[in-house]
Amino acid sequence: MSKTNAARILDKQGMKYELVEYEVDESDLSAISVSSKLGQNIDQIFKTLVLRGDKTGICVCIIPGGEELDLKKAAHLSGNKNVAMVPVKEILGLTGYIRGGCSPLGMKKKYPTYIDESCLLHDFIFVSAGMRGLQLKIAPPDLIKSASCIVADLVSVLKH
Repeated sequence: MSKTNAARILDKQGMKYELVEYEVDESDLSAISVSSKLGQNIDQIFKTLVLRGDKTGICVCIIPGGEELDLKKAAHLSGNKNVAMVPVKEILGLTGYIRGGCSPLGMKKKYPTYIDESCLLHDFIFVSAGMRGLQLKIAPPDLIKSASCIVADLVSVLKH
């Protein structure tokens, strides 16, 4: 198993984490699929979303895999009137990562990063390690510190 940039950043910072591999299904890159492959609660599988605001540009939101991002909350938090998901074809150029392998650590540039407050309900969560098929298992306070996250309420109240 090769170390990713995200793992190297955590090593450099002296953070504890675990790299967890799983079988990738190219036809289903959803957090729900990752959750079932890892045998973990969907509430502990966090997805990294890249957004563009109308005023401040790119920002990153990390939310539980089974939830929907509340775009109004994200816009308000990031100082924008509106935010929208960045088109998949732009993710690699902006972050250095591909869809399904976008880690909140080690992006090409340091973007404002927000994480849903529900992360603090868990001893550990999973986020992408920077490639498909590899997750970082990490304590939320360590991820918050490493990725300079702002903790906030980001998810939509309406369940799908």
